[in-house]
Amino acid sequence: MDTNVLYYGDNLEILRKYIPDDSIDLIYLDPPFNSSATYNVLFKEHSGQLSHAQITAFEDTWIWGIESEASLKEIVLSNIAPQPTKEFMSVLPNFVGQKTPMRAYLTMMAIRLVELKRVLKDNGSIYLHCDPTASHYLKLLLDTIFGAQNFRNEIIWKRTSAKSLAFTRFASNHDIILRYSKSDTWIWNPQYTEHDPNYLKNFYKYVEDGTGRRYRLDNLANPNKNRPNLTYEFLGVTRVWRWTKERMQDAYQKGLVIQTKPGAVPAFKRYLDEQEGTPVGDTWNDILPIQSQASEGLGYPTQKPEALLERIIKASSNEGDIILDPFCGCGTALVTAQKLNRKWVGIDITHLAISTMKWRLDKIFPGIKYKVIGEPKDLESAKALAEQDKYQFQWWAVSLIKYAQPYGDKKKGADSGIDGYLYFQDEKDKIKKAIISVKGGHVGVSQVRDLIGVVKREKAEMGIFITLEPFTKPMEQEAILEGFYSSPLGKDYQKIQILTIEELLGSKKPDTPSWVASIGIPDVHKKKEGEAPKLL
Repeated sequence: MDTNVLYYGDNLEILRKYIPDDSIDLIYLDPPFNSSATYNVLFKEHSGQLSHAQITAFEDTWIWGIESEASLKEIVLSNIAPQPTKEFMSVLPNFVGQKTPMRAYLTMMAIRLVELKRVLKDNGSIYLHCDPTASHYLKLLLDTIFGAQNFRNEIIWKRTSAKSLAFTRFASNHDIILRYSKSDTWIWNPQYTEHDPNYLKNFYKYVEDGTGRRYRLDNLANPNKNRPNLTYEFLGVTRVWRWTKERMQDAYQKGLVIQTKPGAVPAFKRYLDEQEGTPVGDTWNDILPIQSQASEGLGYPTQKPEALLERIIKASSNEGDIILDPFCGCGTALVTAQKLNRKWVGIDITHLAISTMKWRLDKIFPGIKYKVIGEPKDLESAKALAEQDKYQFQWWAVSLIKYAQPYGDKKKGADSGIDGYLYFQDEKDKIKKAIISVKGGHVGVSQVRDLIGVVKREKAEMGIFITLEPFTKPMEQEAILEGFYSSPLGKDYQKIQILTIEELLGSKKPDTPSWVASIGIPDVHKKKEGEAPKLL
């Protein structure tokens, strides 16, 4: 099985076609889970509304239709699902209604969770991230698929502080993460947080002379009083001890057992720097959501922080294991897996997500090797995508330029003239940009003029025009007339450049200044309408 791979398409189809049985060590999924608000879209429109282009990718999630009927029939009539799952799906309409959004959502999730159990190794775990909208139903559904005996945790993640605007109810400020194993054995690496300062002050109150190491005194008495072999006198005190006399004497000679005064009960010196910390429980209030100024933020309203995924991946996998995210979105699980030396597989149904993932991986891990399966690889498949969905085509086309960032802020019925950005820095402390415009239909000189206008409006240094059709001589002349961008590095670059999809598929690249490697990854914040979302 391929690893370190991004799949474009419906995750149900991808799972069945590409992912073998018992091949995945850990699954994390953060599916769309609020029919009226979330959809896990990458960006919002200028008005604050959700992106229509991306919502269409999830329409079948919350609408009862042919997809729902077909999935339910397969669950109930085939052998893919356990009997408890079939019974649960049969009685579900009694609780949520016949053709309601909730029933459609749970049906969509049921058939995918069956497949996710199939691909999970026997010692693997699955973490399903959701909110209280459907968590109670999802827990029952997971019980029927994985078995109630394999339920391990309901994790409460406090994602934000309570807002004062909740006048009629308690404010909602947490998500739920349901953790199940596939069997009664699973990978587990306990996680710890730093000790509370008050705990340290009260318990580790001694400081060793010379070394400055903090320590506490631990009881050496044995709670079992009926241990004749461990009953002896030590430093004038007779007790039933935890250790043999030989071990006690050895620890004393090493300075690990001390007597604070003559006649006092000897105690063990437990050093703070040898302790792992406080074990992590199932209520997580120490991991903040993505803040507006966070360097890892992408402008993705439901983006999860890397710290959250780091805890999950460290706890339930080891280096070299395979992590699967079937709703990978902007790919935080995959980025974190890569940082932690795990292999990964990501699936998403939008080219915006895949394009964003490619941009993110290339920026964070220069030279990284990964595969993308499901994207157009030739001119004919590119034309088919353009006819099928212009937004998906635009996002995919932007991704053909390495390090280009797709611009997901599309407004239905309107066009800002921006489909992507390519940032560069050819002088210190000044980030510059090229505006990318993509056209999948008939093109003419007026569209080049439009791009020139957008470049001026956005105060960009350059513009890149990508076209599916061959460009005309007047278009080329119009671009040439715009002149050059003169880089402080001593080279002139054509200000408006036109490239065809065929050229980009043939590895041609726009001619732009490179990013100055010593500066690092840009941290550009969205300041006004029309500017790019924040970069890594």
